[in-house]
Amino acid sequence: MLSLLIVPGYSGSGPRHWQTLWEQKLSFARRVEMPDWDHPDRRAWVEALDRAVAASAEPPVLVAHSCGVSTVVHWAAPGARPVRAALLVAPADTESPSYPREASTFHPLPGARLPFPSMVVASANDPYCAPERAEAFARAWGSRFIQAGPCGHINVDAGFGPWPEGERLLAALIGEPVSRVFRA
Repeated sequence: MLSLLIVPGYSGSGPRHWQTLWEQKLSFARRVEMPDWDHPDRRAWVEALDRAVAASAEPPVLVAHSCGVSTVVHWAAPGARPVRAALLVAPADTESPSYPREASTFHPLPGARLPFPSMVVASANDPYCAPERAEAFARAWGSRFIQAGPCGHINVDAGFGPWPEGERLLAALIGEPVSRVFRA
């Protein structure tokens, strides 16, 4: 049985965000609840992710967005609990001038290879991370890099509610047909 952990970013994912829609659609998906969505704290968020992974019956697939990506890469230190894979969407560059000051505890982002298969999906015009930086993160983390084109921050403000391409990318990452993962 597949287990999926949704790891939203700063301010959480609202009701129309693709992460929330996946959570509602997939019976095997659950959101990692963070202590304070509007004041992200690296230590508290990493601990919340660790508790969620520990509570999973089997190694889960992580689906992270923005500051959620930062949480995953800080959590994935040597000796971390096993996960099946991670879809890392729209990483936020902690060195970007547009990076929210409220999330400064995530700086700097680790540059170590992740101990599980991963895919970084980035936009050519993300206001929080230049495409070159996203690609450099992917290389450092040992992740497959997907340049999604000019998609903003791959969130509701950028026009993303349902995200069929994301569904295909997740299915490819875990080696399952889309129809098996995202049953209608």
